[in-house]
Amino acid sequence: MLKIIQAISPRTKSIILILTTIFLFSMMDAIAKILVQTYSSDQIIWARYMSQTVVSIIVLSPIIHKVLVTKYFKLQLLRSTFLFLATFFFFTSLKYLQLAQISAIFQVAPIFVTILSAIVLKEFINIRRWGGVIIGMLGALLIIRPGSEVFSINIIMPAIAALCYASYVISTRYLSQEESATTNFIYSSLIGSILASILVIPTWTPIDPSDLFVFSSFGLLGALGHVFLINAFRMSEASFLAPFSYMNLVFGSLWGFYIFDEIPGYFTIAGSALIVFSGIYIWKKEQKLI
Repeated sequence: MLKIIQAISPRTKSIILILTTIFLFSMMDAIAKILVQTYSSDQIIWARYMSQTVVSIIVLSPIIHKVLVTKYFKLQLLRSTFLFLATFFFFTSLKYLQLAQISAIFQVAPIFVTILSAIVLKEFINIRRWGGVIIGMLGALLIIRPGSEVFSINIIMPAIAALCYASYVISTRYLSQEESATTNFIYSSLIGSILASILVIPTWTPIDPSDLFVFSSFGLLGALGHVFLINAFRMSEASFLAPFSYMNLVFGSLWGFYIFDEIPGYFTIAGSALIVFSGIYIWKKEQKLI
C-alpha cells in the first residue's frame, strides 16, 4: 500500500486532497442544514467556529505564542469579519433554500474575486475575462430570478455570502505575502468565535444531549478539511486546483437529494451550468490556455 501511495504523483495527490476537502465541507453544510431546522442559524455558526477554534488551539498549542504574533491586527480583524459574514449568510440561507441552489449561487465567489481584483488590487482584466464575469452573473440571476415569485431576501443570501467570501480572499491575498498561513488561520477562527459568541446570546437554545456529537463534528470536519486543503496547496498551485471547487455543486446536490429529497429545478441547473462555464473560462484565461 505504501509503495502505491508513493507512486502517485504530487498533482494526483493534490487532486485527491482537494476533492476530499470539498466533500468534507459539503458534509458540514448538510449537517448544518439538518441542525438549522431545530436550532437558530446563529447557534450553528457558533458551534462551527467554536469547535474549530478548540481543535485548532489544541493542535497549535506548542507554537500558539508564535502564531498569534501579527503586525496587521486591524487587517486580520477585517479579513476575519468578511469570512464570518460569509458564514453567517451562507448558514442562514440553509433553512430556506435547497443545498443545490445555495452551492450554485455561492460559486459566483471566484467571479466576485475577479471583479474585486480589478477594483481593489488594480489588476488588469481583459475584455474576454469580463465576458466570463458577465456570463457567470447571468447564471446567478437565472437562479435568483429577480421579479419572479421565487425571489426573496433568502435567495440572495448565498450571493451576499459569496461577495463577503471574495472580500476575504482579496484581503488574504495581501496578508499571505506578509504573514504565515497558520497565523491567518488561527485569527479567522478566534475572531469568528468571538463574533459568534456575541451574536448567539439572544437566540441561545439548550442543546439536546443527543445533538452534542453532531455539533462537535463541525470542528472535526472543518479542521480536517483545512488540513487537507493546506497540504493540497503545498503539492500543487492554487490556480491548478481551482476548477475542482465546482464539485461542491455535485456533492451539495447529492446531499440535498439523499437527505432532504431535494431535486434541483431547471433554472438552478441552467444557472449552475453558466456559472461553472464562466468560472472555468476565467480560470483558463488566467492560465493562458485559450
